[in-house]
Amino acid sequence: MDSKLSFKSYTIVGMMLFALFFGAGNLIFPAQLGQYAGTNVWVAIFGFLVTGVGLPLLGILAIGYSKSNDLQDLSSRVHPVYGLVFTALLYLTIGPFFALPRTGAVSYEVGVAPFIGEANAVIGLLVFSLIFFGISLLVSLNPTKMVDSIGKILSPAILVTLGILLVAAFVKPMGSQEAPQPVYASDAFFTGFTEGYNTMDALASLVFGIIVISAVRKLGVNSPKGVLTATLKSGVVAAALLAIVYTGIAYLGSTSTSTLGLMETGGPVLSGASDYYFGTFGATLLAVIIILACLTTAIGLTVATSEFFHKLAPKISYKTFVFIFSVFSLIVTNAGLANIITYSIPVLMFLYPLAIVLIILAFLSPLFRHAQLVYVSTIIVTFFISIVDGLKTLTSSLGVNNPSWLQSIVDFYTTVLPLHNNGLGWLLPALIVIAITTVIARSKKHVKVQTAQHNA
Repeated sequence: MDSKLSFKSYTIVGMMLFALFFGAGNLIFPAQLGQYAGTNVWVAIFGFLVTGVGLPLLGILAIGYSKSNDLQDLSSRVHPVYGLVFTALLYLTIGPFFALPRTGAVSYEVGVAPFIGEANAVIGLLVFSLIFFGISLLVSLNPTKMVDSIGKILSPAILVTLGILLVAAFVKPMGSQEAPQPVYASDAFFTGFTEGYNTMDALASLVFGIIVISAVRKLGVNSPKGVLTATLKSGVVAAALLAIVYTGIAYLGSTSTSTLGLMETGGPVLSGASDYYFGTFGATLLAVIIILACLTTAIGLTVATSEFFHKLAPKISYKTFVFIFSVFSLIVTNAGLANIITYSIPVLMFLYPLAIVLIILAFLSPLFRHAQLVYVSTIIVTFFISIVDGLKTLTSSLGVNNPSWLQSIVDFYTTVLPLHNNGLGWLLPALIVIAITTVIARSKKHVKVQTAQHNA
């Protein structure tokens, strides 16, 4: 018999989920979107919310609905080797490759850069990142509940501080919204949609799902239906908070361009807005809170990634992985925030479709009786489209022409795949493959074989 949870219980779990998702780095992307979208900000932010809020919620629910032990368990439905490689690549993406260095870079951009000037930027970033990842390393070697406690204090502090800033932005905008940049002028929704990938929250949701489910079970809810319902209600709380914050920051960004200028990243937008409304004190307060929030996020990511790889390679100690990932993240951080974002986008264009398709398959799995045929076929088709999207995005980011073989594939995909130019060329083929293979999987002969394998 499940315990009946109160609204307060759902709110507590929802706030925990919000804290898991809300790395301070997420602040910079809606701010930049707002600046570049200008008068098209509302259309763009709607696309952003689909991938930045909706998909993470579905990712959490997919883990619960599929009754998987973790991401590796779910993705191993394709194949055990795929499950291992996909999970490892996802951890590296939300860990030392991109999200972990981004915590240090965002901390510096928002918290330190405005106070030291351009002349000292390189040495300033180096010194700051040494201190930042030094502290993260020391705490990650012996993680305690102190970090969780600090996180519980910081989340409300960020919300209150941002709330004051966003109210000021709505009551007294810095300026008028300007004309959108070219990409937001023609494809505001789809550009916002793919910009939402930058939060990396849909990827993280596949890791966080089991944490939320464990929290719900500790409150006395254990039936599959009860766990799913409680997870959904708690997830809606977190999703609503994220949506409000993202929308407010995007609006602030859209009204800042005439005053602050068009920024390369969203970090200076936030620090500039804080200084505009509240002077040095406001900018300093925001800086301190964001640095601390980024630090707790960095520690959490370091611990989670190190624990995963230590489980994969038990002969290498947990502490060795902590040291390796901390040093690697320190080096990547010094490439600068703009470069980290530039190189992360091609990887996300490759990984996100695979993650989205896995989430869809998790929900549809009972319909096709969990047949491996459907998982394998859909992932293969998605892979061959998303890998091209990733490579195309990489050459574009580097400002080089596509090799002839790649360009011929891009031209072919553009001709035959709807929405390919919007980064969604994989969607219709994946859905068609799911439909066809589901019909095959439900045929009597195939169902009999697959059901016997699944039960075994």
